[in-house]
Amino acid sequence: MSGEAWNLVRRNAAKKGDVLGVAKLAGIQAAKRTAELIPLCHALALSHVDLTLKLVRRPASVRVEATVATTAPTGVEMEALTAVSVALLTVYDMVKSADKTMRIGAIRLVEKSGGRSGSFRAR
Repeated sequence: MSGEAWNLVRRNAAKKGDVLGVAKLAGIQAAKRTAELIPLCHALALSHVDLTLKLVRRPASVRVEATVATTAPTGVEMEALTAVSVALLTVYDMVKSADKTMRIGAIRLVEKSGGRSGSFRAR
């Protein structure tokens, strides 16, 4: 993300409004609709969805972390990954006028517990 786009987000000066707030809401909505977006993904009743969006100065970027939970006996990795992806796409959409060269990358599962495959923590 360019310094200009980063500063728009930091100053809450994007023409489309509060970039981080809107991106958080979009990510939460996306987590709840994952089964509609990803073929063969089961619809789950989510008991918790939260996103943390942080501006990182160097390199100029936005870091997004999703936490998702359910009482169902399954994992919610797809819901968390979908939430992060849509939040970042929303950031792109809201500041693309300042920087069309932004890249979205390094989306990954960091940690999970529960579900058929058990616990996982990335190294």
